[in-house]
Amino acid sequence: MIDNGELAKILKAAARAEILPRFRRLGAGDIATKSGPDDLVTEADTRAEIHISAALRDLLPGALIVGEESVSEDATLLDGLGTAELSAIIDPVDGTWNFARGLALFGMILALGERGRVTHGLLYDPLLDDRIEAHEDGPCELVTSDGGRRVLSTSEISDPDRMNLYVPLALLPADRQHAVAAAFPGFGRVTSLRCSCHEYRLIAQGHAEAALAAVLNPWDHAAGALAVTRAGGVARMLDGRSYHLGLPRDAGYLLTASSEAAWEAVAARLGPALL
Repeated sequence: MIDNGELAKILKAAARAEILPRFRRLGAGDIATKSGPDDLVTEADTRAEIHISAALRDLLPGALIVGEESVSEDATLLDGLGTAELSAIIDPVDGTWNFARGLALFGMILALGERGRVTHGLLYDPLLDDRIEAHEDGPCELVTSDGGRRVLSTSEISDPDRMNLYVPLALLPADRQHAVAAAFPGFGRVTSLRCSCHEYRLIAQGHAEAALAAVLNPWDHAAGALAVTRAGGVARMLDGRSYHLGLPRDAGYLLTASSEAAWEAVAARLGPALL
């Protein structure tokens, strides 16, 4: 079985070589836009993805390697993700908008899949050098910089008035945003960190209750959905379908929650505005 520790070493090496030396040192020529003015890519993203992809090809010969930045150049790379015998999905810098502005709220995400099923997930914080890791047959654990391990459990809160939710309102269809926002006062707090890595980390650690994904980018959600479910939570589409790597990015909304009761409570309030 592939060891999460081997995968973590690859992320750490890329962080040291390509990401941390560029944090708060990016020049104007090191930042570009992709689909819109807030969809950024930096020299750290592209160089780290190249570094990670090369290491994964050595570790996993024959695997389909899918990275966020490579897909932005060739979207057909996603076509085989649901059927590949072995796949690796990379987000070299998750939270690029934060990273590019010097905000210390970004991470690195790596997931492995087999025939559409997510088998491994890592959510790595390169600044603190800790990670949350999960395997489909094991617990979800926080691994600290000194190698310490702690098994994680999700929150038991299911009362909407006490829930903390992550909802990327600006990424929802414009004609649905007002209806979704109208449901926000029924929850304890609704916000967005602009970083899926840390949103899923917080849910897995029991510090928040749910996250809604408006676009099914596998590099954003595959590892986090696995981590939350292995910590005791639930991750499935808002319409009730199972989440898997074969779903296209526009297939609907992924709702990840700390428990079945929390999932049902959020779906009952946001579903009517989106489905």
